[in-house]
Amino acid sequence: MESTRVEKPHALCFPLPAQGHINPMMHLAKLLHARGFYITFVNTEFNHERITRSGGAMELNNLEDFKLESIPDGLPPDHGRTQDAAGLIDATMKNFFSPFRDLVSKLNDSIQVPPLTCIISDLNFTQVVAEELGIPRICLWVTSSAAFWGFLHYSELIKRGIVPFKDENFMTNGDLEAVVDWIPGMPNIRLRDLPSFIRTTNLNDPMLQVCTIESPNTLKSSAIILNTFEDLDKPVLDAMRERIGRPIYTIGPVATFSQFESNDRLKSVSMSLWNEEDTCVEWLNDKEPKSVVYVNFGSATVATPNQLNEFAWGLANSQRPFIWVIREDLVFGKSATLEKTFVEETKERRLILSWCNQIKVLSHPAVGCFLTHSGWNSTIESISNGVPMICWPFFADHPTICRYVCKEWGVGMEVNNDVKREEVEALVRELMEGEKGKEMQLKAKKWKEISITVVQLGGSSYNNLEKLIKQVLPEKR
Repeated sequence: MESTRVEKPHALCFPLPAQGHINPMMHLAKLLHARGFYITFVNTEFNHERITRSGGAMELNNLEDFKLESIPDGLPPDHGRTQDAAGLIDATMKNFFSPFRDLVSKLNDSIQVPPLTCIISDLNFTQVVAEELGIPRICLWVTSSAAFWGFLHYSELIKRGIVPFKDENFMTNGDLEAVVDWIPGMPNIRLRDLPSFIRTTNLNDPMLQVCTIESPNTLKSSAIILNTFEDLDKPVLDAMRERIGRPIYTIGPVATFSQFESNDRLKSVSMSLWNEEDTCVEWLNDKEPKSVVYVNFGSATVATPNQLNEFAWGLANSQRPFIWVIREDLVFGKSATLEKTFVEETKERRLILSWCNQIKVLSHPAVGCFLTHSGWNSTIESISNGVPMICWPFFADHPTICRYVCKEWGVGMEVNNDVKREEVEALVRELMEGEKGKEMQLKAKKWKEISITVVQLGGSSYNNLEKLIKQVLPEKR
């Protein structure tokens, strides 16, 4: 019976169950499918139901070699998965191991699918299962290269007595401005610019501990994939490769790459946890080139009612047309309600959505500015579409990404966390009309051109994907 099994290579893709992790994993899965892989994509049961309701993955029903599976996350239905990062990560570590091992064993024992060739995951417990069964495990790291490098230095920050902070006022007394001059490849980086989970006075802070322990565990994998490209992150990549004893493959931007290579049926497949509203492209079609501000704070950022209001009036006062994605849970614990005066005053030049296909918006010629939380998916999608950014970093890797957008790549400006409408208006006007804005538009155009070149035949990301496939499939392909 064993001889009846298909000899096609088989990749099991299992992301951490959050939108910002699911999306790049799906783009990678599409790429591997285009190269002849059978794909099993694993979500939690909770997210699988949401994805099914949003309808973006229906096309997969017609494919014989791209299948969805799900396992329970062990959390109650009313758990705030989107906002409670610590609780979600804790659940993955406590609840996922046995169901995942059972799934892997089921797939390996089945004669209906090819035997597993590799496991691709950003969940480190999958390493144990991979080692038990002798299957290579590849880590897809979904934050920026610099953020990954920052996470890997958490233990050294603790060892040097820098973290945790000794003074409860560290957020305002200047402690965060201290320059860290000993991280290779990241000159002049400040504590403020490192991933935000160091911002604590408690050594036992759950996220500090998770990141300190789990980030180095990533290095146990057979290889690491980064959703970036060589030209964008060369100093950090050089430093990492010199010191990390694992192959690192940059194959980004994966969203652009997958659009070039995907099976036509797969191009429209989305793993969105929200229903995507389709009115945005038609609305944009009537607007002048580079005239529209696109606002989206991602899937996990939360704002206060005052911050929401200040952003609203800053956008209104800029006099620019804008698209604003406002999730129903954007304001923590409350519905996101905008002032009636704002709604009335801007009705002719704004479109407010609950969710949308971000790549369709960013790739539209009418969009000239992206007001973002500085998540990595949003940032790399903005770079690859040539759209400069106004950054409002929220947590985790966002401050690191914001630093690189504004200081290293020259395609963005930062909004103070304490949002003021005057600042929002001024930044929008500068980016859309000012001299700095013109410089950033030119730099953004340059990065877009490079990002397209690297995913085409002979480009660095294209070549790295080829090398990756040969590494995980020695002598088999």
